[in-house]
Amino acid sequence: MLYRKISKRIQEYLSSDSDRLLVIDGARQIGKSYIVRHVGQQLFPNYIEINMEEDKMGDRIFAEAKTTHDFYLALSAIAGDKMQDRASTLVFIDEIQAYDHLLTLVKFLMRERRYTYIASGSQLGITLKNTQSVPIGSLSIEHMYPMDFEEFLYANGVGESVTAAMRENFHADQPLPEALHAKMLDYFKKYLLVGGLPQAVQSYVENRNIIEFRRIQQEVHDLYGIDASKYEEEHGKRLKIRRIFDMIPSNLENKKKRIVIKDIENKAWKRADDYLDEFDYLISAGVALEAKAVSKPSYPLAENSGKNLLKLYLNDVGILSGIFYRNNIRAVMADLNSINLGSVYETVVAQELRAHGYSLYYYDNKKNGEVDYLIDDPDHLSNIPLEVKSGKDYTVHSALDKFLSLPEYHIRRAYVLSNNREVFTRNSVTYIPIYYVSCFENISHVVETL
Repeated sequence: MLYRKISKRIQEYLSSDSDRLLVIDGARQIGKSYIVRHVGQQLFPNYIEINMEEDKMGDRIFAEAKTTHDFYLALSAIAGDKMQDRASTLVFIDEIQAYDHLLTLVKFLMRERRYTYIASGSQLGITLKNTQSVPIGSLSIEHMYPMDFEEFLYANGVGESVTAAMRENFHADQPLPEALHAKMLDYFKKYLLVGGLPQAVQSYVENRNIIEFRRIQQEVHDLYGIDASKYEEEHGKRLKIRRIFDMIPSNLENKKKRIVIKDIENKAWKRADDYLDEFDYLISAGVALEAKAVSKPSYPLAENSGKNLLKLYLNDVGILSGIFYRNNIRAVMADLNSINLGSVYETVVAQELRAHGYSLYYYDNKKNGEVDYLIDDPDHLSNIPLEVKSGKDYTVHSALDKFLSLPEYHIRRAYVLSNNREVFTRNSVTYIPIYYVSCFENISHVVETL
């Protein structure tokens, strides 16, 4: 059993008497169904699971369930003996986005309170935009991501005492002891190879075979590409989703790492606004993580960003390292001078920050340069810049120095993350080991409600 932090949120919801349907949203193959099933079966003697994607491709029992009466009748056809009462019966609607009318029906199912419900979705944001009657006040959406580094540690048998000590040292601006640092850095580098797809992590834990977990990563990456192509065909538009998705790894190898609009169709006159549908799909489907540019930061960052100069990261660092290095583990584990791991390190930080409730922003200013990430600092109504360094020259960061020298930004603190063990502060910059990114937590993060 792979531990997932979101299980606590699911258990709290299922143990409450909420009048909103909790929907676990996220990319395919990240373990949504598995964790809902695991928690649900523990709490309810009558557990009913319906996969709407499978229904849509098969018997289509729920295709015409436009009323609660129709829904109950369809449900009874597959699980009539388990339909008892709200306290004992859980109905898990998996891949609810397959039928957009179910999102409208949710409001009435929750109102009638005959059973307890929970749902998952893989392209929920896209479906909601195309749903004519969004059930306002009836949905709570929790976004789920691949396993983060802390969950990876648990999967490998690292106890909570170690992660608690790491978090305590992070908040106290203290390093880990040398032996523990070496162990955490070793695990972190292995996480760069394995990533957070549950099947890949399970394969690694059981077999330690890079060929096996690389195969899983490739299959999931291919699946994301197939989904993108399918979406293009179904909507009859000349969308370029698959093209943009396939460009992400090569874009990350460029100095600026951002989407070069003219390269999408080799048309210099195209602008970012011409591809908003494509970007929205990749981001809403959870297969890409967006980082928005901010040129004049202030609090909150959400008020100062736009779609121009967009960066897209793959949702899983293991997929990216597989594309770059295939079965060569030395590229990541051996600190080879000939290998630049910058894009891999930036991706894993993006993945960690997003999983911990942060939206992704970076600083881009023609005069002052670029800083890898910005996060909100609610305590001081300001921002905290983060710079990610994969090499040994981690104390060299001219753009960050210029950024900090501007008094109008009111920056109180910055972080540089690297492989170095020592924790120290110099000129408002605190240097921390890269694995401490797992300790950043956006405590102001709230569940999206509709």
